[in-house]
Amino acid sequence: MDFITAVSEEIYEMIMAGMGRAISAGKLPNEPAPAFSVEIPADTSHGDFAVNAAMVSAKAFRLPPRKIAEILCEELIFDGTKIERCEIAGPGFINLFVRDEWFCEIIQNVISQGEDYGRSNFGMGKKVMIEFVSANPTGPMHIGNARGGAIGDSLAEVMAWSGYDVTREFYVNDAGNQIIKLGASLEARYMQIFDGGFPFPEDGYHGDDIIELAGEFAEIHGDSYINSSEIDRRSALASYALPKNIKKLEEDLLKYRIKYDVWFRESALHDNGEVERVIDILSSSGYTYESDGALWFKATEFGEAKDYVLVRSNRIPTYVVPDIAYHYNKFVTREFDIVINVLGADHHGYVPCLKHAVEALGVEGKKLDFVLMQMVRLIKDGEPIKASKRTGKSITLSTLLDEVPLDAARFFFNLREANTHLDFDLTLAVEQSSKNPVYYVQYANARICKILDRAECDYRSLTVQDLLILHSPEEREVIRKIALFPREISDARKSYDPSILTRYCIELASVFHKFYDKHRVICDDHAAMKARLALCWALQTTLKNALSILKIETPDSM
Repeated sequence: MDFITAVSEEIYEMIMAGMGRAISAGKLPNEPAPAFSVEIPADTSHGDFAVNAAMVSAKAFRLPPRKIAEILCEELIFDGTKIERCEIAGPGFINLFVRDEWFCEIIQNVISQGEDYGRSNFGMGKKVMIEFVSANPTGPMHIGNARGGAIGDSLAEVMAWSGYDVTREFYVNDAGNQIIKLGASLEARYMQIFDGGFPFPEDGYHGDDIIELAGEFAEIHGDSYINSSEIDRRSALASYALPKNIKKLEEDLLKYRIKYDVWFRESALHDNGEVERVIDILSSSGYTYESDGALWFKATEFGEAKDYVLVRSNRIPTYVVPDIAYHYNKFVTREFDIVINVLGADHHGYVPCLKHAVEALGVEGKKLDFVLMQMVRLIKDGEPIKASKRTGKSITLSTLLDEVPLDAARFFFNLREANTHLDFDLTLAVEQSSKNPVYYVQYANARICKILDRAECDYRSLTVQDLLILHSPEEREVIRKIALFPREISDARKSYDPSILTRYCIELASVFHKFYDKHRVICDDHAAMKARLALCWALQTTLKNALSILKIETPDSM
């Protein structure tokens, strides 16, 4: 249950009802009131919730805000609500205080729901596909893929917790220019084993993995492909390397706690005819035309500055056509209700291109969403680490996980919104201190484990009256933060931003540490001890649930 949203809606209705009574009594003019907000104030000692209704209504009612606030407070009815009283602050803010029982009910609710606390059926089982990472199978994954993996996988969990039927998908680009380049790179390394002067392609892949794969191929086949045609040699090498590269991608991602439901191959779109089918559909729908021997898409009809080519004059489709076919497959063939693609920020111009093509195929553009993520910069000992994928000296996901704990990697990659640049501090990621945010959060859980292990009483079946003893500012702050969890998941869902939950975990750990430093849990006051044990259990449950969405473990001791 979302206690924060429930009481916010109750307050909104209470204010609207009070405003209606004031208008009926002639205290306020009969004018439509502007929309107002119900918020949690920064300083909750002044109220548990604050309303700006009087402020935003001043122009409509032609009265000073404070006068409007006074009239509204006179008309508010608290009986039968979670609200106990109200106060007016400053020029006209209305602060409202909830009843003590509300805090107790939150603890009881968390204890009742346990591992399900925070889940909702908002999505009503709608089918959502999240495609993320989708690294080219031409080499190992780099840190950009690592960030995309943490974001995409956590977002998938957010959507699942919100009641959607979620599919995680990896799109394998096993056709097109990158595979041609892979074959050429492997060919050069293979031929260089027998002829050191064989030229390497200028735009080839320089990684050590290319040398290793070519060497393995040579061990199996010897020099039997030296005299083969270039096409046969490159095809054989690429066919050997691709399955190995894809398997390595899958192994690395499993190590990263990511398990995909579907590995979809681009080549399947060519094999099943969907590439040709989307061209036919777009043409028959009147969204294409021919010019200079090429087939163009009428992007300008969707407000774009210029049209773009679908099929070149040599009759070879451009790279965007398989992508359009892929999304036709997602929406039409497999009938997903929502598709979310996690991509690098360099795909910014690609987003409208694909959205408009999907709309031309008869699919609502709003069903296709994108999360665009900025670059990652690795920092060690205060200095940036330079990496170059082109020279084969990039930091891969595998090497990163050899250097930092897995929990730290996933936590750090979700510390910032996807659309912001991220500095990943390798030194901080391995530090075991409160400066390291993931250690700080996990230590809160470990502390609670130690407390609960010492408990020798039943603390999970307390009544509201038993829990009323939790009235100190620190205890109330913990309960408020616990109550926010369902809304945090909702906000993460709305914005496709799992970093909201990462920050929430830090805040939840922070309020626990403040509480722990101020109050003894295992103490001589048996009533206070039982209530505080229940509070600790509720906090730990909430923290574990939040971390489970991020795929972060919660060790019992540290």
